[in-house]
Amino acid sequence: MNIDLSGRRALVSGSSQGIGLAIATELARAGAAVVVNGRGEDRTERAAAEITEQLPDANVTAVAADLATADGAAELRDRVPDVDILVNNLGIFGARPVLEIDDDEWRRYFEVNVLSAVRLTRIYLPGMMDRGWGRVLNIASDSAVVIPVEMVHYGMTKTALLAVTRGFAKAATGTGVTVNSVIVGPTHTPGVETFVGELVGDDLPWDEAQRRFMREHRPNSLIQRLIEPAEVGAMVVYLSSEFASVTTGGAVRADGGYVDSILP
Repeated sequence: MNIDLSGRRALVSGSSQGIGLAIATELARAGAAVVVNGRGEDRTERAAAEITEQLPDANVTAVAADLATADGAAELRDRVPDVDILVNNLGIFGARPVLEIDDDEWRRYFEVNVLSAVRLTRIYLPGMMDRGWGRVLNIASDSAVVIPVEMVHYGMTKTALLAVTRGFAKAATGTGVTVNSVIVGPTHTPGVETFVGELVGDDLPWDEAQRRFMREHRPNSLIQRLIEPAEVGAMVVYLSSEFASVTTGGAVRADGGYVDSILP
């Protein structure tokens, strides 16, 4: 299967590091012109440079904007009026007992993880529908289905993304545009390394800490290792291609078999 995204422009929110950067890299590898986004200009420029270092012929643009705010989304729209592929990856997570989460933190998680995706979809989906082709992908998580006791607020936002995905897919009925979410399992990123350290201790060697984390906190994983970000990127590239033209309104799993059900 040769996936060629030449002639398509892709925007990946929150792509200055981690899964977002890996997704942007794999989309560029497939030939898409990629817009990399982050809050800070320096980090966003570094991410774009990292992609072009790997892929010298890649067409990469760095746009810094805080997409957790309406003003930031409007700023991005002004600089990038149209895209063919929108990947809503921006998200925050962290461990906190649910009874200690105050109203402000609930709102912050919803603003960043859900409303950022809603705003960008409202901005870019109409143009895709008018042109008769487009892809919207919301990066969700196994936590949308298996709510983790240590971060209920994060799980709530990812569950909301599944509903948002289905709703926008219905709005795009018959237009040639697909809207899907990707349920990502425990993935190896710098943020997750910090999270693992918080749960199992910072004094363990990484390989041992990872094994203990999977055994004690993510025992449902069928691969019993953290997923590499490029593996998530590969799924996004496929869903962004012509080969995935009949997959829409779905929650596609790239979770290492973590979710213990036939369907999400």
